Amino acid sequence: MNAQDPKAAKSVSEPERKKRTITEIRESKKTGEKMVYMSVPDYTSAQWAEKAGVDVAVLGDSLAMISHGHASTIPATMDMMIMHGQAVRRGAPNTFALGCMPYQSYNAVDRALENATRFMQDALMDAVKPQGGKSQAHILKALVDAGIPTASHIGLTPHTIAMFGGFKIQGRTAEAAMKILEDALAIEDAGCFMLEFEAVPAKIAKLISEQLTIPTIGIGAGNGTDGQILLCYDLLGVFTDFKPKFTKRYAKLTEVAVDGIKQYVKEVKEGAFPDDDHSYGVNEPEYEKFAAMVAKRRQI
Repeated sequence: MNAQDPKAAKSVSEPERKKRTITEIRESKKTGEKMVYMSVPDYTSAQWAEKAGVDVAVLGDSLAMISHGHASTIPATMDMMIMHGQAVRRGAPNTFALGCMPYQSYNAVDRALENATRFMQDALMDAVKPQGGKSQAHILKALVDAGIPTASHIGLTPHTIAMFGGFKIQGRTAEAAMKILEDALAIEDAGCFMLEFEAVPAKIAKLISEQLTIPTIGIGAGNGTDGQILLCYDLLGVFTDFKPKFTKRYAKLTEVAVDGIKQYVKEVKEGAFPDDDHSYGVNEPEYEKFAAMVAKRRQI
């Protein structure tokens, strides 16, 4: 069986889930269905996303921080993203998967086309998402014109975080909000099927979203967007280095995990684990025969 075959992870006991389509995502703007996106970095979290009914599994370059311990998303490479993307696709074969293009992987049209094609062919993503609006419109249009489903990301864009002077809310003044609107319209005009707002005041994101015909999703952008995205390991309390204001903890898995490991350490130290229930037995006559062979060997 091909290691990249998305059907490899399908359980015969589970009904096949129907993957959401670009058309359904686009039409959610009209139908009013709130689309649920979740950033997943690996096979297991992708499985969780599919079993829980997440609409879109996002392969975010935040995995550079979550899975590799970097201080930002900048160190993420295409090779890193492809490797994680293959794992995500195996974990969620029937979920629409959106691959986020890492830093400097789309800084020229040819480079963007090459790397987006890798996402689609090697990682079996259903769409790609660079960052940027008006200044990146020619890149976005080139991807769309090449037949690659494309989304984009505006507001606080992690790839240009140094230019913002850190993680700061965007669009707090009328002029700054207008620039975000212009970016959003440029993304729409380029033919993108969706855009993401990050760290934008709720009322600003809502008003801009109302000016568009394509759906919007928000992360730290209030409830007025057409859908929401959070990082799986943030919302489950797995990644605990810091907690963004916009993240709601729906579980505290790290606390559960650490408590479990502490109990494991305690039982091993005390000799309580493994017990008979967690050990393999042996046929007694065979054991006695083996013990006799060992005793005889010692006498030689």
